[in-house]
Amino acid sequence: MNIFQGFEELGNIPNPVLTIGTFDGVHQGHQKIIDRLNEEAEMIGGESVLFTFYPHPRMVLYPENHGLRLIQTQAEKIDKLRRIGMKNVIVHPFTREFSRLTAIEFVRDYLVNRLKVKKLVIGYDHQFGKNREGSISFLKEVCETYDFEVIEISAQEVDEVNISSTKIRGAIMEGNMQLAASYLGNPFELHGKVVHGNAMGRSIGFPTANIDIESEIKLIPKIGVYAVHVVLSDGQFYEGMLNIGIRPTIANHDNLSIEVNLFDFKGDLYGQYLTVQFLSRFRDEMKFDSVNDLKEQLETDEENIRSYFSALV
Repeated sequence: MNIFQGFEELGNIPNPVLTIGTFDGVHQGHQKIIDRLNEEAEMIGGESVLFTFYPHPRMVLYPENHGLRLIQTQAEKIDKLRRIGMKNVIVHPFTREFSRLTAIEFVRDYLVNRLKVKKLVIGYDHQFGKNREGSISFLKEVCETYDFEVIEISAQEVDEVNISSTKIRGAIMEGNMQLAASYLGNPFELHGKVVHGNAMGRSIGFPTANIDIESEIKLIPKIGVYAVHVVLSDGQFYEGMLNIGIRPTIANHDNLSIEVNLFDFKGDLYGQYLTVQFLSRFRDEMKFDSVNDLKEQLETDEENIRSYFSALV
């Protein structure tokens, strides 16, 4: 897959078939659109293209109050797009200046003159350009002038994509990781760097890797204990249990932590980047009367989660 950071890097894409969007989650609904792009491109000897933005427009237009929590980081999205068959991705820097482009300027200067788009696959309700003046009716008016075809994604298809995104976020926030995975087509993932913690887990026989997500807008699942798969930076794969929470038994602050215990792992993970795949939520976070009570609960959690993994085989 080719990735272009804006149009300055743009190479020669034969007969581009384009769609526009954030594609957060790159879920099953998005997969249908990408399949359609590739089918349309194959008909004319072309290639599929996704035009997307970074940073997210809301972060630029509403920097103090954007309220964003995304299913994927930019790196996660690019990796998923690569895996499911997207041919080209243009990541355009979103700025206030860019947001002031009129719809006709965007179509003429970017899609036609620079990209030389042949087909534009777009949702029936998609709007773009200054004052959101660009619409499907606008595109159908100008496409003959600029010699490209407009293919409308139906209301039903667009609604499926929107509903999927909403349901995925809701499922993750509720801790229903099986439902989230059914929409995503794969388990929900977190990527992060292992940083130093207080080593309490090691002292009670449950060493944990403390994960720094390094993204303030990444959606975090509901507080609690989860069964997870963990992939190390060298590709090694482990089963494990993960806690998201404030560790009320051993901490006196409200800082959220993400700690994972890798089953049967021996070694040092500090500084490594891990990929955590969430499979199932097992319980709420709890405050215990003593560290010994916490240890007993962790022993029960490990037994339950190991049994869960055994049943998956």
